[in-house]
Amino acid sequence: MRRVAVLLAFAFVAVGALAGRAPAAPGLKIGIADDAWLEFGPGTLAERAVRLRELGVQVARVTFDWRTIEATPGTYDWSREDAWLEALRAEGIAPLVTLWGTPGWANGDRGANVPPRSAATFAAFARSAAQRYPWVQRWVVWNEPNQRRWLVPPSPAVYVTKLLNPAAAAIKATIPSASVAGGATAPRGGKGGTSPVDFIRGMARAGARLDAYAHHPHALSPAETPSSGGCERCATITMATLGKLLREVRNGFGPRTRIWLTELGYQTNPPDRVLGVSWARQARYLAEAQWRAYLAARVDVFIQYLVRDEPRLDAWQSGLETVAGKAKPALAAFSLPLAQSGRKGESTTIWGQVRPGTGARRYVLQRYGEGRWQTLVGGRTTSRGYVMRTVRAGEGTILRLFDPATGRSGASLLVR
Repeated sequence: MRRVAVLLAFAFVAVGALAGRAPAAPGLKIGIADDAWLEFGPGTLAERAVRLRELGVQVARVTFDWRTIEATPGTYDWSREDAWLEALRAEGIAPLVTLWGTPGWANGDRGANVPPRSAATFAAFARSAAQRYPWVQRWVVWNEPNQRRWLVPPSPAVYVTKLLNPAAAAIKATIPSASVAGGATAPRGGKGGTSPVDFIRGMARAGARLDAYAHHPHALSPAETPSSGGCERCATITMATLGKLLREVRNGFGPRTRIWLTELGYQTNPPDRVLGVSWARQARYLAEAQWRAYLAARVDVFIQYLVRDEPRLDAWQSGLETVAGKAKPALAAFSLPLAQSGRKGESTTIWGQVRPGTGARRYVLQRYGEGRWQTLVGGRTTSRGYVMRTVRAGEGTILRLFDPATGRSGASLLVR
């Protein structure tokens, strides 16, 4: 128990340092990234979009693959993208579009991860995308350019001059109100890559123009939580070291630059026995990560990766459900997150959110006892669906959020 208390104390100090004097992000949007599920998941595309809305998804990250959209110079095939964005738009879900993948004609028949020989060709593609979807407000240029499997060479200068700045200028010229994010970096550079810290600094030296910095703060070991276990002195950046990301972006691009966490997933065991955590821990970490993002005033977007586990075990097993479609506890934690933000004796402070919904909405905080769930307290959320209150619940108490509007319950939270 002493070890748990020490870890919690560390977590609370870390979150306090993260929040600092700034208020919590008032406009934080919670989303999903899973192109494969969106395109090939169960049911129709319209039904899948409805399901995302019912899960409380506010923004969906989708990838526009340049090499397939413009396989022939000047000829565009937007059929897949039209279907995706129309389905999301019908359900009130805002798309966050990632531009990636060079066609062979633009880089001498090299891989999709090799930038074009002329930056003008990528700018023209970005302009065409913006002209076709002028209502899209969030754009990200490329995916994990600090790793060789996504960009060769993984150079911040190449990324800025060949990809980010040309595309950002083209998008902003077409949609002046749009926000363009750069980076979308992986938590580490990997073999032959560039660490996210060095990539941010290199982008700043290269004169990057961006409204937001995107990052994928995946944990680098199963022992890492959203608030502990990360390496502060390393050049890596994970959710546990979110404060490092905030500092580096502020130093590199100024205090007005926003932060988008465009991909975060905790893999589970089963099925991944090497990198996964238990299903219960995944649910707890997902809720805590949303809480941690909420506390960071400059974080505007938090995106869960994935909806469903990928079939190959060497891929990602961070879905809210298994490859067979069985719901994990994280599915409930995604829509109705509940996190412990502090405890003093029998008084426990909790944070949560009720999604979907608009305006202040009813909630019930339940406690498990005598073999059943009982009402502890009830009330109304803030206008954005947040729940923040202190209740009488000592160590070992099991709590969960209940949404009377939908009849759904969140994942259970064990007070520590």
